[in-house]
Amino acid sequence: MNFIDFVYYGFIAVVAIQVVYYVFFFSKFAFIKPKKEPTKKIPVSVIICAKNEAKNLQNFLPSVISQSYPDFEIVLINDASTDDTLEVIEAFAANHSNIKIVDVKNIEAFWGNKKYALTLGIKASKNDHLLFTDADCKPLSKYWIHDMCTHFNDEQTIVLGYGAYSKIKKSFLNKLIRFETLVTAVQYFSFAKAGIPYMGVGRNLAYARKEFFNANGFINHIKLRSGDDDLFINQIATKSNTAICLSANSFTQSLPKTTFSDWIKQKRRHISTAKFYKLSHKILLALLYISQLLFWVLAPILLIALFKWQIVIGLILIKLTLQYTMFGMSAKKLEEQDLIIMLPFLEVFLIITQLTIFINNLISKPNHWK
Repeated sequence: MNFIDFVYYGFIAVVAIQVVYYVFFFSKFAFIKPKKEPTKKIPVSVIICAKNEAKNLQNFLPSVISQSYPDFEIVLINDASTDDTLEVIEAFAANHSNIKIVDVKNIEAFWGNKKYALTLGIKASKNDHLLFTDADCKPLSKYWIHDMCTHFNDEQTIVLGYGAYSKIKKSFLNKLIRFETLVTAVQYFSFAKAGIPYMGVGRNLAYARKEFFNANGFINHIKLRSGDDDLFINQIATKSNTAICLSANSFTQSLPKTTFSDWIKQKRRHISTAKFYKLSHKILLALLYISQLLFWVLAPILLIALFKWQIVIGLILIKLTLQYTMFGMSAKKLEEQDLIIMLPFLEVFLIITQLTIFINNLISKPNHWK
């Protein structure tokens, strides 16, 4: 077998792997029909950890305070901020009795560790169900708490939500950030529907308080800079205890990075936790990424060589048809349809970016969360 034969059969295997992921995993999310859950009025603690977020709290906290929900408290955690964050929090608390302040001071053992601050906030919360978002994040409707909490029941104690990023016109970086967010969401929603939940995002995530204490909190990875959301969910989520929330009223929206370097720094912190996932999850995610990378490496080689080009083009069309179908339907659910027209181009750029981040993380460690 010569080199081009090896490339050809490798390409067939790569396409087969992609087909399996689209048919057996991504289709579960793409074709899901959300069902209306019975309304629940359980008491909820909304937890927001803020480090140097004075301006964002002023802009976005009112959208949390004004939620249409009968029984919720807001636990605001000031994580050793050096700006006016604490003063802003105190001003809001003076006018709203359901706001509780947790003022965290740095200690040597946990300096700059968001998980330490979150632990103090969770311990200070009074309700049995916790809903998390970020200080630079706003609910897109006044029914955010309501819709997320309707999925709680005696068995389902984790609710995965969608945390979008706001759109910036004529910005390729913004499209790339939103596309990466869409891809990540499609993956964790799809795997959850397949009975393999592996992560959630702290911009929009809920779980029962008992899950935190049953797992001894973040103790297994307290010294890691990231992972208060994805790594914790990877640890505690099961097929039976995890639900997903897809109603548009449950979405949140955050401010995206506006420079490529800032986004890369953010993604380096996020990606650094993946190596601590359960082995089965690492294998599934690694196989998916490697097959995506090899698809875009091997296809051009075969086309340039005109080696069995009719079959190669057919395999490319099969892959792209499945991808456009599954991601098109998923993007519609998450109100990100404008990204689909650029899907192949964005995917190639994202694959290259992720490979660069992986290499950089091997060379040096990412920074603290703020």
